[in-house]
Amino acid sequence: MRRTWARPVILLLSVVGFGAWGHAGTSAEGTLRIGMTAADIPQTTGVPDQGGEGYRFIGYQLYDALVNWDLSRADVVANLTPGLATEWHPDPTDPKKWIFKLRQGVRFHDGSAFDADAVIWNLDKILKEDAPQYDRHQVAQVMSRIPSFASYRKIDGFTVEITTKFANSLLPYETTGVLFSSPAQYEAVGRSWVAFAAKPSGTGPFKLERLVPRERAELVRNADYWDPKRVPKLDRVILLPIPEATQRTAALLSGRIDWNEAPAPDTLPALKAAGMQVILNPYPHNWTYQPNLAEGAPFSDIRVRQAVNLAIDRDGLTKLLNGTAQPGLGLVYPDHPWYGAPTFKVRYDPSEAKRLLAEAGYGPDKPLKLKIAISTSGSGQMQPLMMNEFVQQNLKDVGIDTEFEVLEWMSLLVASRIPANAPENKARGIDAINVSRGFSDPYSAFQRMADSRFTPPRGANWGMIKDPVIDALDDQVLTTFDEEKRDDYLRQINARIVDQAWMVFICHDLNPRALSPKVQGFVQAQSWYQDLTPIEIR
Repeated sequence: MRRTWARPVILLLSVVGFGAWGHAGTSAEGTLRIGMTAADIPQTTGVPDQGGEGYRFIGYQLYDALVNWDLSRADVVANLTPGLATEWHPDPTDPKKWIFKLRQGVRFHDGSAFDADAVIWNLDKILKEDAPQYDRHQVAQVMSRIPSFASYRKIDGFTVEITTKFANSLLPYETTGVLFSSPAQYEAVGRSWVAFAAKPSGTGPFKLERLVPRERAELVRNADYWDPKRVPKLDRVILLPIPEATQRTAALLSGRIDWNEAPAPDTLPALKAAGMQVILNPYPHNWTYQPNLAEGAPFSDIRVRQAVNLAIDRDGLTKLLNGTAQPGLGLVYPDHPWYGAPTFKVRYDPSEAKRLLAEAGYGPDKPLKLKIAISTSGSGQMQPLMMNEFVQQNLKDVGIDTEFEVLEWMSLLVASRIPANAPENKARGIDAINVSRGFSDPYSAFQRMADSRFTPPRGANWGMIKDPVIDALDDQVLTTFDEEKRDDYLRQINARIVDQAWMVFICHDLNPRALSPKVQGFVQAQSWYQDLTPIEIR
């Protein structure tokens, strides 16, 4: 099977020039051309689609949140930094109320001022259904990121209060998903989000100059960006959707792009030989199967969940990926401060997998049959087709017949935003989904994934985990503002998730990127998101 995925570089070059992205032209001084894994340009209205890649290349380039990510270092996991808010804290008399002091002197790309009224207007666009600017498309992308938002109010011109549904020490992390678009620009384009998408206005370090759906987006430098340390050195960024990995690699080798997201692993030696920069760095990412845990479903039996975990040769998979991943032994990796001490050891043990399957009633006369929804590409999905075929063979080796329902990335995201027992997913007969997830913060790592109260669309607990132990620990996390104590609860949650095998743990991405030698100044943050502002083309 591995030889099936080997592609000589000479054949890769033959695809260059096909498709709209082939006309990107040679790189002008100050222009960075990025080959994305997405099949389309992410939504530009303020809340992007296309998963993490949407926030990476559109969201945090055109816009800011109240609280931003510090993407300036490669040696530590990215953490929070002031954005459009300079400070924030819970109300001493009521932990469900948070006060945000806003940054003064910030202007949107259209020249209008950012203030408390703009904050309220933007929260209304996703939380107030009768507001003229309410936009269901943006709501669909952001609601699972802000499950605790209850209400909000303006205190003065540069102070707002956000009230949560429950005491939530993690609210600052939630606010990173809400990006702020210009109310004045929305009025100027006729109160139409469709018109706004073509001429968006945020406060970010880049502005959108040109948009051609499914072909390209051209961003230009915002010389008036409010943070002088992050005024872009680049003049222009061109985003090109190239969902097929070998085509991205071919485009880089031929000089059509400067930046290749997720290069095909078997081409890394050729890329290095050609003088390209191949950059790896751990980041908060897990690549799992989320199983359907409905009563009577195969994965409702812990023996099946454990057997599937024991059937996967993670070391073999990381070799297939040319070292661009590390084995997944939990929702976080073993040297992460939240890993804990699980008693079930995730490992490659096909004999034990067969024993557990037999104990659960499966064998040669009654093979376990699974149907898993996967994608062809997408943000954080790594190399989903080759990886899933590798896992499929592992499962076959222990007597499990696996069928894939292969979906375009956004279609898979739609399926993931409704629970496993929703009619649409039940009609497909899906036993698990393969959607890569981030764990940048405690909420994204555990709460949205495993708390029974955070099923879609409120969270990402797609398989409907219902574990009172996790729910009780999560309550402790939400009400604990002491970081060390909170970390102890998080370690217990990860250990519980592993011991119950609530997920099929496969690997963690090492975030491979291949860059032209002309790209200088890039710092690969340990994050799903990256800062393009320090980059220069030399």
